[in-house]
Amino acid sequence: MRHLTTRLSILFAITAAHPAMAEGIEMAFVDHIEAGMIEQDVFVARHAEDNTVFRVTTEDYQQYLENTVYTTAEMTPHDPMNVDAVGPHPIGFDLGISLGDWLAASGTASYQCSDETGEISAVFTGLVPNGLYTLWTFYMPVPFTEPFSTYDIPIGARDGKDSVFRAGPEGSAVFELAFEPCLQGSSSQLVSGLAAAYHSDGKTYGHEPGTMGDKTHVHLFAVLPSDPEMPR
Repeated sequence: MRHLTTRLSILFAITAAHPAMAEGIEMAFVDHIEAGMIEQDVFVARHAEDNTVFRVTTEDYQQYLENTVYTTAEMTPHDPMNVDAVGPHPIGFDLGISLGDWLAASGTASYQCSDETGEISAVFTGLVPNGLYTLWTFYMPVPFTEPFSTYDIPIGARDGKDSVFRAGPEGSAVFELAFEPCLQGSSSQLVSGLAAAYHSDGKTYGHEPGTMGDKTHVHLFAVLPSDPEMPR
């Protein structure tokens, strides 16, 4: 757990070096593995005869890159720094892509805040082809402790209608939105960011993300920098 926490701290420190949000910022989205965590929302079968699946870690994911990824049969809460939460978990259904496909996704976003209005323009590649996605603001207290928890709010309207987007046949998507109020930046007590969640059941859940692991799967996320001009 210690090395995962260290890598997360480095990620947040680098992101926080961006200029103030009023001047505009550029963000790069990463997956859990890139952030030094355990992959949370897609799973691999270690043995074909088992009806169980496991999360991959930064230490073992490369040996499973060609393996098909699965959902779980029931909600599987996030616990990205706990090796005991790797599995086994009851197997759900085949997502039709490999772990390598899942980890190939990437995204960038431009964001600025002016006169209490936030504007975001994000470009994604390598998403699940024709997949249904939503974009979320998340808030996570620091230091990172067990049990892991985040507070998730759909970007834009609180009923979630503005947060929905769909990838094209090649897995590409563009998301653009102006909304009020502006996003709150990270601070020494709170990490805030954006997360793109894939909905394998083809449904969205309004002001809630849906249950993780079996229906909803955080694919990519980006951390918002701190902004001295924004209230804490």
